[in-house]
Amino acid sequence: MAVVSPLFARASEGSEGGEISPKEIIFEHLGDGYGWEVPFSHDLRIPLPVIVRDYEGHWHIFSSARIQHGGEYDGFRLGGKDSKWHNKIVGERPEMVDGKEAMVEYRPIDLSITKNVLALFITVILVVWMILQVAVWYKKAGYKAPRKFTGAIEALIVFVYDGVIKPTLGVKAPKFAPYLLTVFFFILVMNLLGLIVIFPGGANLTGNIAVTLVLSLITFFIVNIFGTKHYWKEVFWPDVPLWLKFPIPIMPVIEIFGVFTKPAALTIRLFANMMGGHIIVIVLTLLIFILAALGPAVTGMTTVVSVLFSIFMLLIDVLVSFIQAYVFTMLSTLFISLAQEDGHHEGHEDSHGEAAVEQIKTK
Repeated sequence: MAVVSPLFARASEGSEGGEISPKEIIFEHLGDGYGWEVPFSHDLRIPLPVIVRDYEGHWHIFSSARIQHGGEYDGFRLGGKDSKWHNKIVGERPEMVDGKEAMVEYRPIDLSITKNVLALFITVILVVWMILQVAVWYKKAGYKAPRKFTGAIEALIVFVYDGVIKPTLGVKAPKFAPYLLTVFFFILVMNLLGLIVIFPGGANLTGNIAVTLVLSLITFFIVNIFGTKHYWKEVFWPDVPLWLKFPIPIMPVIEIFGVFTKPAALTIRLFANMMGGHIIVIVLTLLIFILAALGPAVTGMTTVVSVLFSIFMLLIDVLVSFIQAYVFTMLSTLFISLAQEDGHHEGHEDSHGEAAVEQIKTK
């Protein structure tokens, strides 16, 4: 109920005014903002610092509270519904239009600490604190098993490392485990915080395609920077019949295309799953107010069904939060593993096997 209560407050305001805009409410709760919503109130927001550079090169730093509710400060305001920069900070500058000087809306360089930016900082702090809890425990207690929260974090680390990273990467697991474990906990914490509307939660980070794209690009760069010669040989000159490579490079083109589709798949998979979960909860809540015109009986029935389904979907989203963090880490591990092949894996296994047999015979 605490999770869906802000949606009830926002939709109630729309229904009292005689008009409700589902599209506006959905995009407002899923998008970024220059303030952090306060539960049970749509008007109150926790202000955040605004940092912008105007067209003359001057920097302006002020609180977002100065431009909320249609306010203007230092010539900056939030773009209206008719602006192509809706809910983004805009200013005005003189330009020549049809031979006459007129004030034209423009978008300044914006380095503001928005809700999503602050949520990223909070997520980083939480992840570092969680992992340091385990490190500090073992530094003080030696090999004594931790309990409670620290034990749960250690169990997750062991689960991901022993279940995904080590079996897939083998001897190269310690080299890439720091990144893979970091990205697992980073996505997991972002997902869980996104399900809580009360500060410091409520930011839909993994439902923001820019965030998932950056995470996918990091995996992309690691895969291709640390890729072996055999990996690049398989990309540009794969081990297939010659007629598939020359004179028409069918397979090389497919392999090169595959290099870029992997991060795209990582981006869309995480973004679509988390965005879809949030949209379903919001839509189920808005059904109460959309169907309110059909009478109190329908409204009462719709309220019960919508709330129950919303709570059910939120519980499913908790499970999905773990699954998506796990899947992103698993796919990143697989992509890195494919780029670490040296083309002599089978030969090494044979030589190790023969050496083992000889050692047994000697004994």
